[in-house]
Amino acid sequence: MFDIDKWQEIFANIRKNRLRTFLTGFSVSWGIFMLMVLLGAGNGLKNGVEKQFSRDATNSVWLNAGKTSLAFEGYQPGKEIRFTNEDFELVQTSYKNYEHISSRMHMWDINLISYKSKYGNFNMKGVHPGMVFPEKIAVVKGRFVNDLDIKESRKVACISKKIVEELFIKEEPLGKEININGILFKVVGVFHDDGGDQDNRRAYVPVSTTQKAFTGNNKIDQIVMTVAPEDMERTDEITEDLRKILAAKHHFDPNDQKAVFLWNNLKEYRKIMGLMDGITIFIWIIGIGTLIAGIVGVSNIMMIVVKERTNEIGIRKALGATPKSIVALILQESIFITSLFGYTGLIAGVFLVEAFQQFVPDSDFFSKPEVELSVALQAMALLVIAGLLAGYFPARKASKVEPIEALRAD
Repeated sequence: MFDIDKWQEIFANIRKNRLRTFLTGFSVSWGIFMLMVLLGAGNGLKNGVEKQFSRDATNSVWLNAGKTSLAFEGYQPGKEIRFTNEDFELVQTSYKNYEHISSRMHMWDINLISYKSKYGNFNMKGVHPGMVFPEKIAVVKGRFVNDLDIKESRKVACISKKIVEELFIKEEPLGKEININGILFKVVGVFHDDGGDQDNRRAYVPVSTTQKAFTGNNKIDQIVMTVAPEDMERTDEITEDLRKILAAKHHFDPNDQKAVFLWNNLKEYRKIMGLMDGITIFIWIIGIGTLIAGIVGVSNIMMIVVKERTNEIGIRKALGATPKSIVALILQESIFITSLFGYTGLIAGVFLVEAFQQFVPDSDFFSKPEVELSVALQAMALLVIAGLLAGYFPARKASKVEPIEALRAD
């Protein structure tokens, strides 16, 4: 492999056929380049999806009231289902192995919050203390809503850092009172949410206070919980059981998916990750297919090289060259061309992916495209194997050349 004479011969042959060698090698380079770019893009897509799901607890289950789409027990489709505090208590008692649970009132029509002379367009939500876990809310100062706040219907609020930045600027928010739709609430905490801008423009207040101060009834919009770790594999069973229990109470068909919409975060996460894995496999198939096309080109060129050098090979064998040495020469040239151009394509692909990561901002569904080191090493190993395969058949043909026949060849 390190015979200087062999290397001189290989370089002389490459110089003699510069354009042919470049065009052949470029096909290999392009194949590995596209493989790296596609894998980087696939990882960027996967990271973006994981980022989306990381905003809420993976083991969270969300129950939303809707409208019936099926007739049932004399009720026509279109019946509106409205959750109440009794539904929240029913879910609590029906599935007792939850980790954390909360009801939630969205209050979309309340979007103006003020402090002194400053106003901002924000949203208020009525919740229980357990809401901090499914939403993965990070309380950075003070505290969140607690059980005593719920019991006594206190007028307290945990506000986002965004509200602090816009209304309080440099003033300490804890202990101050903000005006929400004409009612004063005492700020007891400040939070940050890794979700989007909408998640960080909220004020959380006790659900009981929301009902008494703004609606005058016991209705809620949503029930949210996190299931216990030992129940992670049976979340489908749990959610369907809850649907049946709620169906019995509200008189709708248990198979009516639109009456109560259930979002199983773990199930959806696994479904999407399965899709991402499928995309990764598809990318490998496309990339390897492109690379194989380049390798076939290298193999064909090496066949031409063997044909052009038939006389030379015959002379070598007549002077005592062994078939093994002939095979080694052809394989060495094939591996060198494949590895050189392949490595160039690999570096160019990784560089483009890194440049994209540095200069293109993340979006909601595409984040930090990257190519892992292990994948790059696998690609290099693939290149070596590809070089061996590209040179094997021409090398075997060369090793079978008979000296007499070779010397007679034109």
